[in-house]
Amino acid sequence: MKYEKTIRLKDGRACLLKSAGREDAAAVLEVFVLTHAQTDFLLSGPEESPMPEDQEALYLQAKKDSPDEIEILALVDGHPAGLAGIGRIGSRLKVRHRADLGISIDREFWGLGIGRALLEACLERAREAGYAQVELDVVSDNDRAIDLYQKAGFVEYGRNPRGFLSPVSGWQELVLMRLELEGQTLKERQK
Repeated sequence: MKYEKTIRLKDGRACLLKSAGREDAAAVLEVFVLTHAQTDFLLSGPEESPMPEDQEALYLQAKKDSPDEIEILALVDGHPAGLAGIGRIGSRLKVRHRADLGISIDREFWGLGIGRALLEACLERAREAGYAQVELDVVSDNDRAIDLYQKAGFVEYGRNPRGFLSPVSGWQELVLMRLELEGQTLKERQK
């Protein structure tokens, strides 16, 4: 899926949100490693980078060319500041209506509105792709993320007390959340 939009951050700087493609592989890997080193709330550590740059380039291009999946890169002054994406849960008939969501932001840019903008962009694209539901898991101690998701209309539907086994903090409880897409935008939901 394709996406491109420039937003104004809370500090006045411009932030480009764009669907990441082949040409963005190095920037995506850079922000992946950085964000995964900054917090223990994400699925993996920085040493678990998903793939080498050439494979990442192919993966990103496939997402950009996909009718129902996307990786969105946030750039501030050309610097990779965050990532977000939606992916299908599966292609089988019974789960085609479901997508999962993931977001990570460089700590330097926390609190400036990038997370909210990435979330809005992903939900917009999920609606466009025809998904009926977006799902995510979030570490129960990640209050800021949970607050963002709740404001967007996500609801908790369960917990997994042993969702992650972190080498840093041990067992981490995951809050399972979902959002039923009804055609409303995040801004319309918050009115």
